[in-house]
Amino acid sequence: MTPNPPETTIGVAAVQDLHTTRSWAQAEGWNPGRGDLLPFFAADPRGFLIARRPDDPTPVSSISVVRYGTDHAFLGLYLARPDVRGQGYGIQVWNAGMARVAGRTVGLDGVVAQQANYRKSGFASAWTNTRYEGTLNTDPVPAPPGVVLTDATALPFALLAAYDRRFFPTARDTFLAAWLTAPHRASLAAVQDGRVVGLAVRRACVTGSRIGPCYADTPAVAASLLTHLATETPIALDVPDTNPAAVHLAEQLALTPTFETSRMYTAAPPRLDHPALYGISTLELG
Repeated sequence: MTPNPPETTIGVAAVQDLHTTRSWAQAEGWNPGRGDLLPFFAADPRGFLIARRPDDPTPVSSISVVRYGTDHAFLGLYLARPDVRGQGYGIQVWNAGMARVAGRTVGLDGVVAQQANYRKSGFASAWTNTRYEGTLNTDPVPAPPGVVLTDATALPFALLAAYDRRFFPTARDTFLAAWLTAPHRASLAAVQDGRVVGLAVRRACVTGSRIGPCYADTPAVAASLLTHLATETPIALDVPDTNPAAVHLAEQLALTPTFETSRMYTAAPPRLDHPALYGISTLELG
């Protein structure tokens, strides 16, 4: 990093700016989802920051610092334009982002190469997410007796929001509503006796599809949701190691581990329903 990098102007990203950062993420091999920008903006329209140099209209670095509720935030999309890396532009937008969420517990999913730097900034590892990928060579697994799979968007949203609350530190209804209904995705819920016992969303990506979130009260429900959503397309699922049953299911379905991140927080990790968490929603927003 240069000792005195040129100053930048840091502001709230416009939609076109997020298309730019999406291209950076694609170049990094992150395989971003199609149709993600709508739910990203819905979660926190001012939560995406872009840095520019005075002499260059093209952004030089980016970060997302999406605020949830009154005391939680999630950091992602921390990227610098490839041709200006190592010149100090990343730390400028990082400092601006962290200032925006001062006083909150901040979470992120850090790639292996950056985890040491995140620890220096006060983040500590809570668990490891492993991305499992592949094409399923199996017929859809029937739902367990008494469980019905249905289009999640046909259910009362309050049921889905209450279920999601078991897996995230605070309510995120605006994000969830947009995440379920944005283009290029399919959502399945598992219902038993009027209760939601599983929820999974498949979204098309640059390559294949990613499934997230994937929640299920039992491994049998998880297997049914995944195999019904993963027909005829390569899939990727970010599996937390805090749920051994989820790791076992990914291996049982012959998916291959390809990528690893660490969920990190600036304070004590929130209490989540880890035994029913089979796949996180998104590395960018938690």
